[in-house]
Amino acid sequence: MTSDNDRRRGLLARLRERPAARSRGRRRLGAAVRLFAALMLAGGAYTVFAPGAQAQDNPPLTGAAAEGKALFDVSCVTCHGRNAQGVEGRGPSLIGVGAASVEFQVSSGRMPLARQEAQAHRKPPLFTDEQTRQLAQYIQELGGGPIVPEGDNLREDGNIASGGELFRINCSQCHAFGGGGGALSSGKFAPSLHPATDRQIYAAMLSGPQNMPVFGDNQLRPEQKADIIAYIQETLKHDQDPGGFNLGRYGPSTEGLAIFLVGIVALVFASLWIAGKS
Repeated sequence: MTSDNDRRRGLLARLRERPAARSRGRRRLGAAVRLFAALMLAGGAYTVFAPGAQAQDNPPLTGAAAEGKALFDVSCVTCHGRNAQGVEGRGPSLIGVGAASVEFQVSSGRMPLARQEAQAHRKPPLFTDEQTRQLAQYIQELGGGPIVPEGDNLREDGNIASGGELFRINCSQCHAFGGGGGALSSGKFAPSLHPATDRQIYAAMLSGPQNMPVFGDNQLRPEQKADIIAYIQETLKHDQDPGGFNLGRYGPSTEGLAIFLVGIVALVFASLWIAGKS
């Protein structure tokens, strides 16, 4: 009797376990179906919306930038690459340099380069002002970067006295106290500031061409940049040299050379003349 009762209880227990096992299997199958459906839904959503997201990452160019791209493809692509990513051994990438760098280099005739040298030289510009702005707009929309403010007069309301102090602290070491420029290492040089326009000076401060450091708005505020431009344009370019011959305004180098060639030589001849007379 005891063994019969045990068998019955075991049979009943097995019968109760079978629905529970089937229930667990159904739950696992349902979870797998739901996971598969979720993956299919996510894949479908990506297929539908991914082209739109990609299109937003590459917005169409404005009219000026499109004109600039046409100019770029003709005159700049050889050295800077089809997408301005740069070409090794020819020209750097222009992604992120901003409109300011393009405007400085192109408006001053430094770009396009005539030949590879230690530094680009100023020469008559190849492009008009409008074409220069179009090229700058294309590079700006391609990768962003610093922009020169609108207008040709960027020194308006500039403080000349403050600009002179800022110039002597930040610029005279390379460009000399008279703005005539000076020699640097490895065949490079700081150019004369006399032919530079307001926009070119502002663009140079923002972009830091060649060996020049970048003076962003964190280093020199926009009003301080206007002060420096006012000092350069209103004082350095209009100084009539009341003290006499300016010796090129290159500073103590030419002054020392002039003292040696003129002063010392004159003293030597004077000494010889006095000795001959005595």
